[in-house]
Amino acid sequence: MRKPIIAGNWKMNKTRDEALQFIYAVKDNVVSSETVESVICAPFPYLRCLVKRQGNALRIGAQNMHFEENGAYTGEVAPDMLKGIGVSYVVLGHSERREMFNETDETVNKKVHAAFANHLIPIVCVGESLADREGGTTNEVVDTQTVKALEGLTPEQVKNVIIAYEPIWAIGTGRTATAAQANETIGYIRSVVERVYGTEVSEAVRIQYGGSVNPSNIKELMAQEHIDGALVGGASLDPQSFLALVNYQG
Repeated sequence: MRKPIIAGNWKMNKTRDEALQFIYAVKDNVVSSETVESVICAPFPYLRCLVKRQGNALRIGAQNMHFEENGAYTGEVAPDMLKGIGVSYVVLGHSERREMFNETDETVNKKVHAAFANHLIPIVCVGESLADREGGTTNEVVDTQTVKALEGLTPEQVKNVIIAYEPIWAIGTGRTATAAQANETIGYIRSVVERVYGTEVSEAVRIQYGGSVNPSNIKELMAQEHIDGALVGGASLDPQSFLALVNYQG
């Protein structure tokens, strides 16, 4: 039985005071981590102060990192910097970073390896554009992204990767894949993992859905066979909305 994982991605939002108000409102009200893993992926400046206040059941993640340990990379953050301040997770390969910051499947793969080398759990994003969806190439796109992101990992490492399927056309648009559409594509991603790593690994790896997830659709999404969680943008910014998501089981 795969444990559900609900992760909020704040993107470039909130002041420090707003971030602290949020953490105080939710940290003692999220469901037990034995039942659901609850994660907030916050902007870099707030990570340390949130880690210090995360409580017992909430964990903090970063939204990106570099794959090198150090060097002349102005404006970047190294993996061990995140680990050193107590961060547990890191989002890698989000479509916004692929589009705006020219991230590639190859650089995402380097970051995944760097995450494991520094004991961080990677949340690896894959997903197709609207043109891909309408052109019938969704499976080809997510197949390539998944295989390249996981290249060179051991089976044990792949079991511990979180894959986040986020159709680009559903991110922040108010449009969402139907639960059936999301489950179908996530099921295909699971079959890709099985093809490369075998059934034991594919049954262990957790795959989230992301794309306009909110408290009104979380239960239907989580009821699907292959969906193990959600990577949530806008609906994770409000404390009560986030609590409704992580406590979706009632």
